[in-house]
Amino acid sequence: MINVPSIDLNNVKDTHELAKKIAQKIRSGMLIYLSGDLGSGKTTFARDLIHELGFDGIVKSPSYSLVEQYTFDTYTVNHFDLYRFRSPEEWHEAGFNEFINRENINLIEWPEKGDPYLPVSDLIINFYYISSDKRKVLITASSPKGVECIKELM
Repeated sequence: MINVPSIDLNNVKDTHELAKKIAQKIRSGMLIYLSGDLGSGKTTFARDLIHELGFDGIVKSPSYSLVEQYTFDTYTVNHFDLYRFRSPEEWHEAGFNEFINRENINLIEWPEKGDPYLPVSDLIINFYYISSDKRKVLITASSPKGVECIKELM
């Protein structure tokens, strides 16, 4: 595991810039966990990342649907939000592991709610609420793909 020194996000533009940098390095098959308290910036980052990957439509929050899918030419981005899970078994029961493969990019908000059923991620991005417009981010790479993705951030 490799950690990036903490990154200060002083406004939504900084969040967008971080998403842009990661989108430029992301590869098919990557699994990215987005952790943090409510309002810490997970969904904003996910929206920015999906747009930076080339999606031109509305990126909806999967809070109620649990997963939203965005199809590109060679892969699909699956954006999960596990906040409403009552137990980790819901991940397994829903069959969501089938979405995790070598082609799809998967973003999972609230991954701790699916533990221990979730596969090991390539990146873990932890968001910390500082103030109404400031956030702090800690990024951990836990695979060679993850390390390659954040190399320029270190």
